[in-house]
Amino acid sequence: MTGRERREQLVGIGRKHFADRGFEGATIEEIAASAGVSKPVVYEHFGGKEGLYAVVVDREIQALLSGVTSALDAGTSSRQIVERAALALLDYVENNADGFRILVRDSPAGQATGSFASLMSDIASQVEHILAAQFKEHRLDPKAAPMYAQMLVGMIALVGQWWLDNRKFKKHEVAAHVVNLAWNGLTGLEPKPTLTSRED
Repeated sequence: MTGRERREQLVGIGRKHFADRGFEGATIEEIAASAGVSKPVVYEHFGGKEGLYAVVVDREIQALLSGVTSALDAGTSSRQIVERAALALLDYVENNADGFRILVRDSPAGQATGSFASLMSDIASQVEHILAAQFKEHRLDPKAAPMYAQMLVGMIALVGQWWLDNRKFKKHEVAAHVVNLAWNGLTGLEPKPTLTSRED
């Protein structure tokens, strides 16, 4: 096995261990044993568990971001863009369940790679300009678009986590329900929302 092939093997095995046991539960000993190598081989390639975890997380982030970005670029109408974004995240959950499990867990303390929250924030920032244009068209304050982008992406991400373990609905059904709530809620937005009962 070449050095590159060995590295890819270790990334794949590490990914499975991190998905099954989390960062804290996975050990270099188990990863090395599963790969049929000694611990020093893992250290040689990644410097330790943190290095291997960072590579795994970075790859998952790139895979998810790439799918969502392509979906956002492919939509023609605002609603279609929201639909495609919901489907892109659910596609990732369906096709990369182990990767999604890794991303939704907290990164270890001091981890330089992005957490799931920061990843969702990156995706939300890509949705902001779409929502801002819609807000202007409907005479709503476009300055609120970043907040609504966070809400929309957060809603899809939480549903994705739920759907990971509750596959009673088909992917397109889940996406349709998410878009139904988000879109119909967005189309009925009040220009200056207030709480009906407010305590100061």
